[in-house]
Amino acid sequence: MNAPLKTTVQPVVRTNLDFKLDEIPRFWFGGDPFLTRMFDALSLTFPDGERYFIQSVRLFRDKITDPDLQKRVADFIRQEAQHGIAHEKMNQIMKQQGMPVDQFIQRLNRIFKFELEKRPPQYNIAMTAAAEHMTALMAETFYAYKDTLKEAHPYVRALFAWHAIEEMEHRDVAFDVMKQVGDVPENLRKFTLAWTSILMIGFTIYRANVMLKHDGFTPRQRLQMNIRGLPWFFGRKGKLTRMGKQYRDWFKKDFHPSQHPVIAQYDVWVKTLSETDDPIQAGEAFWRAAKD
Repeated sequence: MNAPLKTTVQPVVRTNLDFKLDEIPRFWFGGDPFLTRMFDALSLTFPDGERYFIQSVRLFRDKITDPDLQKRVADFIRQEAQHGIAHEKMNQIMKQQGMPVDQFIQRLNRIFKFELEKRPPQYNIAMTAAAEHMTALMAETFYAYKDTLKEAHPYVRALFAWHAIEEMEHRDVAFDVMKQVGDVPENLRKFTLAWTSILMIGFTIYRANVMLKHDGFTPRQRLQMNIRGLPWFFGRKGKLTRMGKQYRDWFKKDFHPSQHPVIAQYDVWVKTLSETDDPIQAGEAFWRAAKD
């Protein structure tokens, strides 16, 4: 078995960050409605998704005896709570635009309530660890190359940059809880990533198209948008396709998240925030430090 590389970073809880989201245009991704609504649809899941992650980890909190993991779990919970607060603000903006946010949230809550009440704790912690693997890889994918979010509005780009940084910081917390005290079978661990991927991608595309309908686009226009826009994510050279190798690492028996390096410009974001106390400037510096 290969020993994990030492590429972990300690979670840091950051509060009261202002991303000025009330100043962003309706189609903030370079005026592209499809890409905007795809990212909006992803953001929609975060507040309730983060609460689900917190509850899933708390199911095992009393079993954790390692002081280091206890502290990391506490910081993980506080970080996830802050993510929920920030993305709630983005949800409110979508609601003001006439999007059926409440309908989406109600359905999400029913799903998460069912999972927590009807599924065993092992299933929920494995789903959480798998989702954290996905979001950490998306953080790497969206910010490793400058061209990926070049057309995104700087304020939204900064919001997702902060989220990306903290996903890097706590990407192994739920995984370590699962491994140390979760008693999760290997087959279940492997299954949950495939299932999480299907759910995340399917619901994101569905919600994006519902929002595009509320934006006033016809079925034909929405179909054309999907045909043009989905390859940006999933095509042969798609942005998410880039993370294929790291994604598949999950299925190796000796996998651990720390085997993946932390995104190269991590220190740039941390240093800029420390110097300016401005998450927008930190996000801009982080993005500019990415590969060309």
